[in-house]
Amino acid sequence: MHEDMIRVEHLSKIFTTGFIGLGKRIVAVNDVSFNCKSGEVIGLIGESGSGKTTTARLILKLLAPTSGEIYFRGKSIWTMPNREYYRCVQGVFQDPYSSINPVYRVKHLFNNTSNLFREVPKNEASHRVKEVLELVHLKPEEVLEKHIDELSGGELQRILLANCLFVDPNVILTDEPTSMIDASMRVIVLNLIKELSEKHRKLIVFITHDISQAFYICDRMIVMYQGLIVEQGSAEDVVLNPQHPYTKRLISDVPKLKQKFKLSMED
Repeated sequence: MHEDMIRVEHLSKIFTTGFIGLGKRIVAVNDVSFNCKSGEVIGLIGESGSGKTTTARLILKLLAPTSGEIYFRGKSIWTMPNREYYRCVQGVFQDPYSSINPVYRVKHLFNNTSNLFREVPKNEASHRVKEVLELVHLKPEEVLEKHIDELSGGELQRILLANCLFVDPNVILTDEPTSMIDASMRVIVLNLIKELSEKHRKLIVFITHDISQAFYICDRMIVMYQGLIVEQGSAEDVVLNPQHPYTKRLISDVPKLKQKFKLSMED
């Protein structure tokens, strides 16, 4: 049986604007609940503003919830020391340039990660760095000495994924991980993510607005709209038999999916 890894219960996040929070209330996540198991790829699907990225940031402890709870292996994540939690749960963000100090060289990124999490001999860590860079089709001898600002967005996204693999966590949250990667490399990265779930029993939370990518890679889909979960189920059920008008609209925006399954997009 698959192990229950992440459980989200009645999670909500409300932001307030204005001086000391006396302005407008923005409900970014509204009473969201779902479970994820090891070995699954779970798609959090929705357009900008749907609440999917805020949900991911809550799971990564980058935001505190207004209400609700998140559990990792049955334990509240807020009771876990950060170092222990991030050894098990890692994220790859949509905007890689905001994730790393631009004055770093790539090798410094991996050195810092090794010091924080791996605690292995230097030669073993060096071998592992080369291994994970090659997994994302980057040549160690070409990128390790480069500064962050010398890399393209696509290269940096792949380096952040490699850095995540270097930690070897149980859970990986990926927010639009192919947004800056060219088409020839996109399928390779998607297949690698799928392989991590199938062969290494990782739980992958795949966050995207692109329901066609989610259909290709995900076992289950959770569709979010205006902070709410409006539909969830197996990838096949959600795409072949969508129930909510918003899901139908997302599918209608992808002509190949619409044509392939001849779906009625009427409400």
